Amino acid sequence: MTNKQPIGFIDSGVGGLTVVKEAIKQLPNENIIYLGDTARCPYGPRPAKQVIEYTWEMTRFLLRKNIKMLVIACNTATAVALDEIKKQLVIPVVGVILPGTRAAVKSTKNLQIGVIGTAGTVKSGSYKQAIITKVPEAAVTSLACPKFVPIVESNQFQSSVAKKIVAETLLPLKNKKIDTLILGCTHYPLLRPIIQNVMGQNVKLIDSGAETIGEVSMLLDYFDIANTDTLSKADYSFYTTGSTVMFDGIAKEWLAALPVYSKHIELGGSQSCDTMVEKHITYDQ
Repeated sequence: MTNKQPIGFIDSGVGGLTVVKEAIKQLPNENIIYLGDTARCPYGPRPAKQVIEYTWEMTRFLLRKNIKMLVIACNTATAVALDEIKKQLVIPVVGVILPGTRAAVKSTKNLQIGVIGTAGTVKSGSYKQAIITKVPEAAVTSLACPKFVPIVESNQFQSSVAKKIVAETLLPLKNKKIDTLILGCTHYPLLRPIIQNVMGQNVKLIDSGAETIGEVSMLLDYFDIANTDTLSKADYSFYTTGSTVMFDGIAKEWLAALPVYSKHIELGGSQSCDTMVEKHITYDQ
């Protein structure tokens, strides 16, 4: 393993770009390879066995790219596949749940913590279990938000449709006394301004993906594999199993001035989820 080898990021779609954005900010010397399985998103409604299978397919692709660390930048995949993959790889593997949990526990003042995520993440109970383990007296309210990912994947996260869906979905949390809300899906930070507006400025939003980069940085130092070359420009490569046009449009907007030209790849029985996305958006209009 060499320090110049890239860090690999995998996600069910474009959501993991919120993690990459923080990585570029905090770790400017690191080379990055990102793979978003946009053709088969969302992962949240899928059976755990299928999510594990898809996560392994993405992992094997990045291993062939000679990565030095793997970041599972997907809460659903972290919840069901992290432990298995971590045990079988010799490189460091990082998920997004524990870093987000630690930040929420540190943030809350009244021990009333909310968690929003995909159906798969909420069903796993991973966040609630992690929080209760650290603070047994904490009250955790979890809410599945299955319509959020399709909004982001279809590049409608700034639309009036998005505002309507977010407001309606988060309504059950409005009568709770939570002071801290974990964005338990890396797609959700793209909806952050809308979520903050709905929940109010007194509720602290925790970006689990962004918190993860702190752990990545720590592990790079611990294993002495941080890229210390400040003379060479960091290299960023992006791959998607879906539309490169849609992916690049979202990536360029989210990553600001960074030019993004993704490459399309095929993974085991990839099938487009465009119909699924369209169905969600049409239904909510």
